[in-house]
Amino acid sequence: MNPLLDFTGLPRFAEIKPEHVAPAIEQLLAENRALIERLLNDSAPPAWQDFIVPMEDANERLSRAWGPVGHLNAVMNSPELREAYNATLPKITQYYAELGQNRALFEKFKALRNSPEFVGLSAARKKIIENELRDFRLGGAELPDDRKARYLAIQERLAELSSRFSDNLLDATNDYTLVIGNAPSSQPSPGGRRSERTSSACKIPAELDGLPEDVLQAAQEAARAADKPGWLFTLKAPSYMPIMQYAGNRALREQMYRAYGTRASEFGKPDWDNTPLMDEIIKLRGEEASLLGFANFGELSLATKMAESPQQVVEFMRELARRARPFAEKDMAGLREFARAELGIHELQSWDVSYASEKLRERRYAFSEQEVKQYFPEDAVLTGMFKLVETLYGLQIKASVAPVWHDDVRFFDIRDVQGKLAGQFYLDLYARNSKRGGAWMDDAITRRRVQKTDILCAATRHANNKTHGVAATAPLSSVFSPLPSVIQTPVAYLNCNFSAPVGGKPAMFTHDEVITLFHEFGHGLHHLLTEVEDIGVSGINGVEWDAVELPSQFMENFCWEWDVLQGMTRQVETGEKLPRALFEKMLAAKNFQSGLQTLRQVEFSLFDMLMHSNFEAGGAKSILQLLDEVRAEVAVLIPPAFHRFPHSFSHIFSGGYAAGYYSYKWAEVLSADAYSLFEENGVLNPDVGARFREEILAVGGSRDAMQSFAAFRGREPNMDALLRHNGLIDQT
Repeated sequence: MNPLLDFTGLPRFAEIKPEHVAPAIEQLLAENRALIERLLNDSAPPAWQDFIVPMEDANERLSRAWGPVGHLNAVMNSPELREAYNATLPKITQYYAELGQNRALFEKFKALRNSPEFVGLSAARKKIIENELRDFRLGGAELPDDRKARYLAIQERLAELSSRFSDNLLDATNDYTLVIGNAPSSQPSPGGRRSERTSSACKIPAELDGLPEDVLQAAQEAARAADKPGWLFTLKAPSYMPIMQYAGNRALREQMYRAYGTRASEFGKPDWDNTPLMDEIIKLRGEEASLLGFANFGELSLATKMAESPQQVVEFMRELARRARPFAEKDMAGLREFARAELGIHELQSWDVSYASEKLRERRYAFSEQEVKQYFPEDAVLTGMFKLVETLYGLQIKASVAPVWHDDVRFFDIRDVQGKLAGQFYLDLYARNSKRGGAWMDDAITRRRVQKTDILCAATRHANNKTHGVAATAPLSSVFSPLPSVIQTPVAYLNCNFSAPVGGKPAMFTHDEVITLFHEFGHGLHHLLTEVEDIGVSGINGVEWDAVELPSQFMENFCWEWDVLQGMTRQVETGEKLPRALFEKMLAAKNFQSGLQTLRQVEFSLFDMLMHSNFEAGGAKSILQLLDEVRAEVAVLIPPAFHRFPHSFSHIFSGGYAAGYYSYKWAEVLSADAYSLFEENGVLNPDVGARFREEILAVGGSRDAMQSFAAFRGREPNMDALLRHNGLIDQT
């Protein structure tokens, strides 16, 4: 039995192998195409139960088979799996492009929209049909045949390029190692060459002065695992970031910064250079938009979002930049003066910023991130986060058991107050070489109401098909008599890239990592706590992309509440809770350099939108030159000329944020304003929590995001709460 064809429960990760991918997907694609043909040949008027439901069932089975493959490719990448994934991806892309271009299918949906049945459908089902009609238009259903063929070719090529972009970045990141200590050599350099400084196994080289003990221990264990002496560092976040923040050796910081900032560029292996991929991606997106009648890809992207036009987004970001710039200039001037006077750094460089900022934070607020980190062991953080959610939403979260892809992965059940299962999630917290960088949530199974059948798996289905004398591709309803319907339990993947436990101690998180974890759990709750029973708008499905960050950024706010933090801390050595005095220092430092951080997000967002709306790929101006122009307009901190940020900008080149990166700040306006209602009524108020769950989380994409926000907040959002939360309001 092919484990990818078993839809009776959770994915069977321990059994999935690369050779399972092609047979499973090809079988499901054949079944789905046969189903579509039968639906189109049916002369009866299209109805929800006989037309929509069979397609939903078929496409969900395909998603349930392909989803674990894509997930494993992201978290347990291997040459064999990558080959199977990349070989099958074009087939998946082609199938969905075919659906989007199918004019006859489009006409069936229009007929259902205009039928008497439509009036009596639920709001969720009406929204699904309206979304489908929109997506058919955006998918090229109305194009002439020759343009449809070109549109399909563009989709296949974009999928290939996006996958290669991600692979190149992962390979370039994994390729770099730096070993320091225990063997004489020249200065530290890429590719594992060792420092000229020698030391015994217990003596820490001077190059590593300032690095925290747990970071050094992890580096020593990494070297030992690689059968090398000394301390081994990589460009993975748990290794790279502490060097930039704590290493007193300026040359080491510069070396690591240069290696990190030039990943997947012309400075490395030619096969991993993302430069030509970016140009082609932008050019193809522009052509796709033109085929569909849009002036640019930005307009096409916004057709499914809250924002109305690229110009509106650009004006929003420029207004935010205008409000933040005075604070950012003050941040930068203070940092430069501190670096000159206290650190002897007379010309502050990009590789000095994190180090100088940490030193300034320590001086100004009398605490360090490393000190705070000792109060956030993994078990205490998870217990506190779960307790918060249980308090707000009346839930119970307990560890459970499921097949997993790595021994470090944990699995949890979410139950309501009656003990009924509401959702489940995997938690994969630690960085490893086979895992792409960053943090993200993805859906494994989506909540919906389904008809129970006696089907167990694809093999059983085919055996029964043969017994009943029907074709193997016949719809399930033609073989089995449906039983009473049931609610399908939603399941989510939550992924981070934190440091794993070392030295017999639990994993310890920085406060920033705690915020990241809360952010991803917010996404997870949006998916898991939906009460919508139709898959097209259940959970995060159908939610406008620039509103999907609302629940995640909303959760971040609780990481600054004393009543929350005191219940999720434990000093790793003494067991004491986070002292109130230290918390007050953290709170005072909450908006440290918030002006700089805001402008950084504005820079990325403007670059993204302008590149997709006012830029010609391959023209007189390069992507890097466009970024330089954006920085000249809004940034106060300009990276060195060798830096290649776009080459690792996965959000827009291999993720779903193309012409949509602005949504982080757009949704932050919504989340800050939503959280202000908790501030007004008590941040742990279960009544307000129940209202947020009912009006935001439960409704999924079944209504417009602005309607959901207004239903919760009682009005439309404004920017005041965001500016206040970020300290971007002049107090003088």
